Amino acid sequence: MQSSSITRYQWLVLFVAWLGWVFDSMDSTIYTLVLQPALQDLLRRQAGVPVPAELVSWYGGIILSVFLIGWAMGGVTFGVLADHFGRTRVLIWTILIYAIFTGLAALSRTWWELALLRFVTALGIGGEWAAGAALVAEVWPESKRAKAAGLLQSAWAAGFFLAALINLMLRNSGWRPIFVVGIGPALVALAVRVWVREPELWLRARSVEQPSAASSKSKLTALFQPGLRRSTLVGAGLAFVAVFGLWGATNWTPTLIRSLPDFAHTAPARVNASVSYATMLLNLGALAGYVSFGPLADRFGRRSAFGLMCCGSFIMLPTAFLTPRSYATVLALLPLLGFFNNGIFSGFAIYLPELFPTAIRATGAGFCFNVGRVLASAGPFLTGYLVAQLGSFGRAASAIALVYLLGLLILLFAPETKGRPLPA
Repeated sequence: MQSSSITRYQWLVLFVAWLGWVFDSMDSTIYTLVLQPALQDLLRRQAGVPVPAELVSWYGGIILSVFLIGWAMGGVTFGVLADHFGRTRVLIWTILIYAIFTGLAALSRTWWELALLRFVTALGIGGEWAAGAALVAEVWPESKRAKAAGLLQSAWAAGFFLAALINLMLRNSGWRPIFVVGIGPALVALAVRVWVREPELWLRARSVEQPSAASSKSKLTALFQPGLRRSTLVGAGLAFVAVFGLWGATNWTPTLIRSLPDFAHTAPARVNASVSYATMLLNLGALAGYVSFGPLADRFGRRSAFGLMCCGSFIMLPTAFLTPRSYATVLALLPLLGFFNNGIFSGFAIYLPELFPTAIRATGAGFCFNVGRVLASAGPFLTGYLVAQLGSFGRAASAIALVYLLGLLILLFAPETKGRPLPA
């Protein structure tokens, strides 16, 4: 990327959106890192005795499913609001929501209180992506848009690293202080308020928009008009595949690590440290996947890049979850899994804004990226069920990997947007 062709303000917009997505990722990851100790604590308080691992997996799957439903609702709702009220204003709202309610999760006394707070947190997380992706797409020039979107998505890996580092630093403090740290991102909302203005593309589209076209219902309905229906269905389908695979399998990596024979008689602090190291390696591979998707999409096309990620994920999920018998083997495989299974998400920040015109860009991107989460919310619940039925996380993850074959089928119908300007 030629930095001389990009203005300082464009870099600033990317950095602020990137930072908001970093903390999105951090808040999302915090729960997966402390899932087992948090639920053990909360369920033991209710039952009065330690609970079996299968019960923890069951309730953990329910909370993850509730979280994904909230993410989907937030993404669709705040996507519409970002088209109506503006990208920066909605960005501020969503950051405040996920920061405040992550911190409040530290006060949970029962599993269902934790589930409720994670649901509200997810509303903000889903909405932040819709506003941020539209903002970057509209501020950056066409020739650099794919690379900018790849850099934006790299924030997810950075957030994973940050969450793992916090977990490592607070490994002897229990699970509640880790949630308290999640209040920190509220400072990003202040930076958005001070530094970032609405993009010119949105202002122009807003100035000529007819009052009858401004309602939430009409914006959502427009996604299914003949000219956009195919794009909407393809975008939502691909997002479903990616989210189902990530939350149905890969995000159970911390629980997989804790179940390895290596840690059968290990002190909790050491296990927490091992989980953090594994998460960091997974996201080292994810970071490479995020920044690679843009160049791959520019060279070979959006469809080919998505196809590569689906094929790699289909192979690496069972390889990483079913094959290993030791912690060392898991550490060697996780970066490859992260490259494909997480790297695919860079494609949505590139591809979805390219499918829709300015007046409904955030609505379309937010709808596609998040409506699939309603269906994908069954993934964690299904994984918990499969673990109980099949007897291991490895077998459950291998079954979940079949969803990537559906992704390859959807790509047969996907429009190619390489080299095309954003629809006005």
